[in-house]
Amino acid sequence: MAMIGSTNDHLAMAPSASTPAGGKPSRPARLRRMLGWTATAALATGLVLFGIGYIRFATMIDASEPVQTPRTDAIVVVTGGAQRVGDAIGLLGAERGERLLISGVNEKTGREELVKLNPAARNLLACCVDLDYRARNTIGNAIETRRWVRRHGFRSLLVVTSNYHMPRTLAELSHAMPEVRLVAHPVVTDHIDAAGWWNRWPVVKVLVPEYAKYLVARLRSLVESDPETSRLSVIIGGRKPVSPKPADTLGPAAEKRSRLIGQHPREG
Repeated sequence: MAMIGSTNDHLAMAPSASTPAGGKPSRPARLRRMLGWTATAALATGLVLFGIGYIRFATMIDASEPVQTPRTDAIVVVTGGAQRVGDAIGLLGAERGERLLISGVNEKTGREELVKLNPAARNLLACCVDLDYRARNTIGNAIETRRWVRRHGFRSLLVVTSNYHMPRTLAELSHAMPEVRLVAHPVVTDHIDAAGWWNRWPVVKVLVPEYAKYLVARLRSLVESDPETSRLSVIIGGRKPVSPKPADTLGPAAEKRSRLIGQHPREG
């Protein structure tokens, strides 16, 4: 008497397509598994290295401003906060440099607005301060600063920016002009307390992206010779780091000149 289902017993016991008769996974299956383990290990290693690097980055950020600042040939401040510019003008007034470049100024901001914010520095702003309207990002700041430094023949530079932004700024400036001595003057605000880099979400939210940008800047400097001619600078920044417009056509003063010329056209 035939048992029910006996004719299909050989199908139920048949090995899967990926498992040979011996019970071991097939070669493609082993390869896929190995690739999966490798990818997981690489990801885990990358996360560990990123974490270690972030800790080193966060701990090297100054939690306080320097008590003494050495004198340099000139001063550059990267815009991004009113306190940065105020501190830089104060350093210029203290004769820490003979001239100041404010890099990355908004096109609507002129000397008059800066005088209103720093009324005691009216004479300094008139004689010894240059405004850069062309830089669009930190890479552009470095490019425009190099042009300015070479134009004046400066050999040392006091760099003023926020403490968390200082590592990337120094990386970009040293890459653009390795022959110039750079002295950091970090600006510390209550907004970013470097002492709480590990357990304060507002601080972590700023420092982690900044660390990623710093890594990109350091890696980019290894493969490009000059940020001004590098395609990578354009790709990473999403646009050219420096405005293609001539410097004398940017800013409120240039806009005012254009309006005056338009009101008084030349006679033919």
